[in-house]
Amino acid sequence: MSTTITGPDGKLRCHWCAAAPEFLAYHDTEWGFPVSDDFRLFEKLCLEGFQSGLSWRTILAKRENFRAAFQGFDFNQVARFTQRDIDRLLQDEGIVRHRGKIEAVINNAQQAQHLVKQEGSLAAFLWRYEPDAKQLAAPQTASTSAESEALSKALKKLGWKFVGPTTVYAFMQAVGLINDHVADCIIRPQVARARKTFKPPVR
Repeated sequence: MSTTITGPDGKLRCHWCAAAPEFLAYHDTEWGFPVSDDFRLFEKLCLEGFQSGLSWRTILAKRENFRAAFQGFDFNQVARFTQRDIDRLLQDEGIVRHRGKIEAVINNAQQAQHLVKQEGSLAAFLWRYEPDAKQLAAPQTASTSAESEALSKALKKLGWKFVGPTTVYAFMQAVGLINDHVADCIIRPQVARARKTFKPPVR
């Protein structure tokens, strides 16, 4: 099976972005590009958690609804959610109505606040798990890595939920901690350039 497809501009792209019409723009403008904004990082961790057992297409189609439901994934606001908010969200047909995942977002928002106090920012902590540059020379084919397992373990130890190594690996792919665009993908070198000039936040 080919790892690429030909896009509407005649250029090669990762095969998965042909699975749904909305995937192309996501693939070309978001997936793999480095992210330093704490709220965007928190959003992506939460959405990857919601994806567990579902397709990314389902989550991407509902992303704006998720953003509205969870205050733009501002963890300072989400951390104050109460049982009343949980009941409200369980009635929201625009999102995935899974009690455990909804409660995990609220819990993780509280843990994110603790991390920011401890590390200066969520980004400073998460980017500490970026793999060595030598490991990024070629796209990976696995669904986990030593780094995703280490980050998953660290987050769980801090009290985070729905952050298993596969979920964390998908998160790392999406926010640029790794570049898993296939070798012939037209976007891979763009991501590589963005990562090269990106300065990970430090405390």
